Amino acid sequence: MSHTPVLLEECIRILEPKPGETAVDCTAGAGGHAQALAAAIGPTGTLILNDLDPHSLDTATAIVAQRPDPPAVVPLLGSFAEIPGKLVAAGLTADCLLADLGFSSTQVDTPGRGFSFRLDGPLDMRLDPSAPLTASELVNTLPEDELAELIRDFGEERAWRAVARKIVAARAESPITTTTELARLVSAVVRVPRESRLHPATRTFQALRIAVNDELGALDALLEAVRRTAAGAGAHAPWLSPGARLAIMTFHSLEDRPVKNLMRDLAARGLANRLTRSPLTASPDEINRNPRARSAKLRAIRLAQQEHA
Repeated sequence: MSHTPVLLEECIRILEPKPGETAVDCTAGAGGHAQALAAAIGPTGTLILNDLDPHSLDTATAIVAQRPDPPAVVPLLGSFAEIPGKLVAAGLTADCLLADLGFSSTQVDTPGRGFSFRLDGPLDMRLDPSAPLTASELVNTLPEDELAELIRDFGEERAWRAVARKIVAARAESPITTTTELARLVSAVVRVPRESRLHPATRTFQALRIAVNDELGALDALLEAVRRTAAGAGAHAPWLSPGARLAIMTFHSLEDRPVKNLMRDLAARGLANRLTRSPLTASPDEINRNPRARSAKLRAIRLAQQEHA
């Protein structure tokens, strides 16, 4: 399945990237949003493409490079938590920034990556294939209490105790090594309403993916860097320009809550203007074309025009 960027028109409309500006795509993925940013900033602009997945970064970089008049492209491999420091080191400041916190269809639909509970593959879930921790290691080694808390806290799964108990009982017989095996175990104890489109294993897989890739830790670090720059705090040069626009797209409440709180706090302190009073969501037509857009929420702010000392 090809990747379809979520809320593409809304992202570009609200960020208003202009010719010659420096734009940051924190999660370049399959390059859908990156292409639109590149078209807007043009050949005089600079596009910073970041991704934790080297294959995704190479793909997005190549797609942008194929444009007739591409901007200057700066590829960054690693967590988006590292972007502020890398921009400062390069002497760059961003005029607009987009962070799409979803993962691409190509990752989900590649069985070998281990993200899908519908396709059989190794229980991996690493966005960075060189990272040491896999979902299999968590599933097969965590004590039952720790595994249950992980599923509760990162997956918001109501049956967290039952899921952990089932996993621990099964792994006592033999290690759990595949996605479909884990999905089958979880489905045996999680019940969802018949009319629900949610697979019984969705929340458990979410919890493991978040833990393997430290997704919430990376988000907290990025948001704190935004907060410090907006307030003019810290001894280092800012990495965001005065008046920079920031848009963050979340896909579940664990992501959306800190993003909403940061943007509301900065606006209340006069350090930013909220460009979205309520989050933008996908239209019924977009959801029909791309069901993965269903849970997306887009929030955006514009930093105050104050100069930093």
